[in-house]
Amino acid sequence: MPFCVIKSRTIKIFLAMVAVVVLLAISFEGGSAAQVWFGYSTRLVPVYRVERQEKQVAISFDAAWGADKTQQIIDVLKQYDAGATFFLVGFWVDKHPEMVKAIDQAGFEIGTHSNTHPDMAKISQENIAKELDISTEKIKAITGKEVTLFRPPYGSYNNQLISACNQRNLIPIQWDVDSLDWKGLSATEITKRVVTKVESGSIILMHNNADNVVDALKMVLERLTNDGYQITSVGQLVYHSNYTIDRNGVQHSN
Repeated sequence: MPFCVIKSRTIKIFLAMVAVVVLLAISFEGGSAAQVWFGYSTRLVPVYRVERQEKQVAISFDAAWGADKTQQIIDVLKQYDAGATFFLVGFWVDKHPEMVKAIDQAGFEIGTHSNTHPDMAKISQENIAKELDISTEKIKAITGKEVTLFRPPYGSYNNQLISACNQRNLIPIQWDVDSLDWKGLSATEITKRVVTKVESGSIILMHNNADNVVDALKMVLERLTNDGYQITSVGQLVYHSNYTIDRNGVQHSN
């Protein structure tokens, strides 16, 4: 009887090890989101930062509520020969198609920020699909280009949303450096937040219509350029194939 008890425990341990190996194999197979093991569930994670040896960072702007500073942002980016990604909400695209064209024609990347800016972790699978599909089609209709990046409104996401992105070859993007420019901070305060938190592979979050975003952008670009950073778009920073994402949202090349 003792032999049987030992054998039973051994089988259970072996099966548990097999289950873990299978889960890890799934986790590191690639795709646009990592599958991370937490107890008995698998969590999908977007990209917060990219592992980069070279000094390279991406600046991104979320656009939802206004457009009057967008051309100034474009001009400053071009002045510093910096790349950037603009995440546009569908209703913003409807309201400012000329600015969508201006962003695209200036050579900057455009991603989707949903169609109506909902908390996408709280809506149905059907509505998630509509938010992604309608917004990407609106952008493509103006630029003629496929949309490959998506940023969830409020940074809110769940497995259902990430899976929907995967099915559409959209890489879900978060950020690891939050400028908090939307809070009405001064240009100096915004700059300090960014330059003290940034590191190689960082994704910086800014907003196209924040109060002091234009002056802050000049200061941020000046500091980062002097520090030897290459400022690029999110699409140029991230890996599009043969990668994994760890549990902290850091994307690694395979």
